[in-house]
Amino acid sequence: MVEYGEIRVVYRGGSKINFRKPVISNDSRFLLCASGESVKVFSSVTEECVHELRGHTGQVTGVLLRPSNHLQVYSCSTDGTVRLWDFTDGILVKTYVVGYPVYSIYASLNHKDVIFIVTPVQSDKRTELFQLVAVNLPQTPDQLVEARDLSAVLSDVSSNPSTIAFGRGGEYLASVNNLKMEIYFFKKNKSYSFSLKEYTKNGGKNTFTCVACHPKDDCVATGHDDGKIRLWRNFKQKKEYTYSTLHWHHSAVSSLCFTPEGTNLLSGGVESVLVQWRYNQENQKDFLPRLGAAITHVTVSPDGALFCTSHSDNKITIIQSCVKVSAVIQGLVKGENVTTGLLVDPRSKALVLNGRPGHLQFYSLQRDKLLFHLDIVQQEYIHEAGLEQFEVVRAAFDASGLWLATVEERKQKSAELELNLKLWSFDEQTQSFVLNTTVSAPHEARITAMCFSQAADSQTTTLVSASRDGHFKAWQLGLPAHTDDEGPSWSCDFVGAYHGLVPRCCCFSADGSLLAVGFQEVVTVWNPTSWELLTTLSQPPGDVRNLCFGQLSCSKYLLGSNNKKMSSVAIKELLQTPAHVLPATSFLCSMFAKSLLISVTETREENKHVDEEMESEKEEEDSDEEVETKISRPEQEAKAVQGGESTAPTLTKTQVRELRRFWDVAGRRPPSLLERFCTISGVGISPEKLQE
Repeated sequence: MVEYGEIRVVYRGGSKINFRKPVISNDSRFLLCASGESVKVFSSVTEECVHELRGHTGQVTGVLLRPSNHLQVYSCSTDGTVRLWDFTDGILVKTYVVGYPVYSIYASLNHKDVIFIVTPVQSDKRTELFQLVAVNLPQTPDQLVEARDLSAVLSDVSSNPSTIAFGRGGEYLASVNNLKMEIYFFKKNKSYSFSLKEYTKNGGKNTFTCVACHPKDDCVATGHDDGKIRLWRNFKQKKEYTYSTLHWHHSAVSSLCFTPEGTNLLSGGVESVLVQWRYNQENQKDFLPRLGAAITHVTVSPDGALFCTSHSDNKITIIQSCVKVSAVIQGLVKGENVTTGLLVDPRSKALVLNGRPGHLQFYSLQRDKLLFHLDIVQQEYIHEAGLEQFEVVRAAFDASGLWLATVEERKQKSAELELNLKLWSFDEQTQSFVLNTTVSAPHEARITAMCFSQAADSQTTTLVSASRDGHFKAWQLGLPAHTDDEGPSWSCDFVGAYHGLVPRCCCFSADGSLLAVGFQEVVTVWNPTSWELLTTLSQPPGDVRNLCFGQLSCSKYLLGSNNKKMSSVAIKELLQTPAHVLPATSFLCSMFAKSLLISVTETREENKHVDEEMESEKEEEDSDEEVETKISRPEQEAKAVQGGESTAPTLTKTQVRELRRFWDVAGRRPPSLLERFCTISGVGISPEKLQE
């Protein structure tokens, strides 16, 4: 008996750590960042996650150090709450219920017991319209507090936290959105707005992307879509404002940040370069290049000792005063396409999939941390639109995790597909994989599947690759041909095919004694020792998509799936029925499996019915033959001559019956096939008559 149980989540990881700007503690020991529905606290030295602050039920949209207590932080979420944490001990101090989704959070020393949040405008049905509101935090000992005393500050603001900044400790704030900047003065309770034209004279876009305020001077820095940075001054009087322009970035400026003393301005963008501008000496600037991916956020520690950049590849880089990188906190890299699928490294139990361009990433779900990136392509990636570069499209491990096979391809315009098959061996010293063999053009077309022989005690290691060129190839690890060679390498041992069909998938049995290869709708089973085709298995309509042998006591079974869509009314009705009114899943699965089986009784009855039909047809044939003997050939010829032209012989009932059977088969093909049959055989009967 099989005991059924509920599916439970064992590990969960891989959330974004670059979604919002990270925060560095006052002593520069800890780094905090939003990660899914929690806040992660990392050590800035060891890169390890020391605490995970859990409690929110929605996406965490902001993290902010509490101005009055440097050991506490606020976090806001789309669940409509703001939570106060003691991040050194990982303890929840208080929960403030706002009642509306919160998309960003701000605070200043000038506003005690008040925070500023961005929420949707409730009177407007559009989700694009947001407002900045002030929230008075009640001072009560309760842990759960209602904080619904809200007052509007600015309307029509952006939900991006990088577009709002406080200046001079909270005397004023600057907000940018699209082509407009608005500066609000708290004491005057008055705001000034400044607008730009959409395009410059050179065709650059003036759209605002981010803003930062100088901590001591009345200066506001804004980033723009065309890569320019503007420094705004004299904005306390709207008609007297001035601005100067800085330009180094060739694309949009994603983030700006002043250092605590205001001596430097930091900027970042898609160039993967951190730029440090000297304040009031903007011609002097320093660069920290090759940070690996586009910069999305820039922040500075309160003491100015550490800089921090977030990147588009879900990475946070900790930098010592724009001099050198001191630590890298890497999250799960989520590319556009996971062409390799999800793999598990048998040795480290790490999740393996596409990472940075041309790389495989090894991610530990237990530790929720990236272990390392393996450079497969081993070429510098060039950030240029439309440039075709090598991509990792396939990967497979052997049972022990000591061998890794990868496939990289590149398709350029008006050029043939470039393919490379690479075999990697695990190095115990470096605890990583080292390239062993490279096979250029292993197939003539794209590789569709790869698999290793799963037998851990096998004397030989075998890899099978299948391709759209209609062949599968077996690669074996052989000993070096000469004693001077460095070690064993891989070579092709066998090339197989089946009636010109395209192989889509392949799989070895648990003991390595069988190899199953799916050729479109046919499954072939081979002997890997002699490479003899043992048998073929028919598959229902649709190409075989996946094959898998069972394990342990189920090793005698071969499971397969195809890409044929099920056109069944019962299944559609089943999927559309609410889950709470359906019976147990185990009951439905057993019924569905039984419905796919063919009853032995029905098969016997069908065979019996066919036998009865054949006996009846035989009796009719005997009767027709007796009638035909009574008509002589001369009489038939005379009738033909009287018509003035030769006519085809008259069909008997048996012949008509046989032609009807043929029509049932040939009628599914083009009509010309049946017409040719009637013409060649000399039968004087039309296809239309057969249909009657």
